[in-house]
Amino acid sequence: MTDGRGRAFIGSFTAAGGPGIVTAAVAPEDGALTVLGTRRDLPDPSCLALSPDGRTLYAVSETAEGAVAAYRVPGSGAGDVPEPAGSPVPVRANGPTHLCVFAGHVLTANYGSGSVTAVPVRADGGLGRSASGVFRHTGSGPHPQRQQGPHAHQVLPDPSGRWVVGVDLGTDSVRVYTLTDGVPAQHREVALRPGSGPRHLAFHPDGTRAYVLNELSPTLVVCHWDAAEGALRPLAEIPVLPGIPSGDAYPSGVAVSPDGRFVWTATRGEDVLSVFAVEGDTVGTAGLRLTATVPCGGHWPRALTESRGFLYVANERSGDVTWFETDPDTGVPRRGGAIPVAAASCVVVG
Repeated sequence: MTDGRGRAFIGSFTAAGGPGIVTAAVAPEDGALTVLGTRRDLPDPSCLALSPDGRTLYAVSETAEGAVAAYRVPGSGAGDVPEPAGSPVPVRANGPTHLCVFAGHVLTANYGSGSVTAVPVRADGGLGRSASGVFRHTGSGPHPQRQQGPHAHQVLPDPSGRWVVGVDLGTDSVRVYTLTDGVPAQHREVALRPGSGPRHLAFHPDGTRAYVLNELSPTLVVCHWDAAEGALRPLAEIPVLPGIPSGDAYPSGVAVSPDGRFVWTATRGEDVLSVFAVEGDTVGTAGLRLTATVPCGGHWPRALTESRGFLYVANERSGDVTWFETDPDTGVPRRGGAIPVAAASCVVVG
């Protein structure tokens, strides 16, 4: 790129007609996206993550076989579409739905198998030839269809970089891991309300707060995070919608503003984004106030990403990615535009 714009990478479900991995330019003045190219060599690249230096893009293949792949991000003027950095690596699990980079490894949360896999990262950003370790969850929950066994849905580093945190929808819990010699090990498991079905977690930039979004109930759990102990303590559970939904709401994504003043959530069944104001310290109180809900700009907002004052929403069923400018005083998103991406599932902005 030579025009000063950044890049966004969009994942999609190829089995549902998605184009694979879409690369788009990001206009810094208004957050607008312009499609640059696509790559369709990996089945169902539903979740993406960038390396800390931004030079490598990692993608899960959310299939029954389950794999993770690495792509080299082209430098300025070198082209638009990332190139493969080796062959996809099996994760020894079914349905990897999320991934992160931690301590020289890519970790995947495997929804179908209820496990977390670690794959080594080489010095050049490519992946090692095989997974170095798998940690398998156990347990279940009260929902008769969705919680018959564990379903790891997300894995991400904590702000201190000392721990990996995993969210399991099937066992109503958040797990804290260490990684030793490439093998994930559970440090502790934190139980949430039975039947809540936690899906995703986001940390506050102060490093002491975390917000867990539940999928099986439209609520957000406010937690205190102790990085020294690797301990998560739930404080309060609050609704993400102003009223009771007529059916299953299916909350999907949660994001926190870089200044820590606002939290946003996406809810698929209602096609809305919710805005929360962060009020004071969360210790002993929810510390969040629901201030507004706005349309998500499409149908079935599967993922929500914040970058540089803009929100990007992957609307899976309407097949588009919508961007919003967020009001710096209220946090309320204002729709800017959209690009078509069939079966869109996630957005990562570099």
